[in-house]
Amino acid sequence: MLPASVRIFVCLVPQDMRRSFDTLALATREVLKEDPQSGALFVFVGKRPTRIKVLWWDRNGYCLLYKRLHAALFVVPNASDPAAARVQIDATAFAELLAGVQKQKTSVKRLTRALH
Repeated sequence: MLPASVRIFVCLVPQDMRRSFDTLALATREVLKEDPQSGALFVFVGKRPTRIKVLWWDRNGYCLLYKRLHAALFVVPNASDPAAARVQIDATAFAELLAGVQKQKTSVKRLTRALH
């Protein structure tokens, strides 16, 4: 469980999932306009809604979580401003995001379109 004080930002601009620590930290600065060493969690989703990376600073180095779903999709929350590059979420929404949504043949195309 994450402490309530931890800020969690989701990048709404799809990122190349080949990126690693330093390039995601750079995206945190340039796209999200945040300090990657602030202690916040930064969530990045690829063009395919089946891959996600989470970057955070842990006292003396970066940590990176990479998750790929096989039978589900990640559903990124919507921002109130359509031009926004990020949205801030709480720990409950973060847990729901990481869990993904089960794929259904009839709704996969509709859900994928909604993410882009």
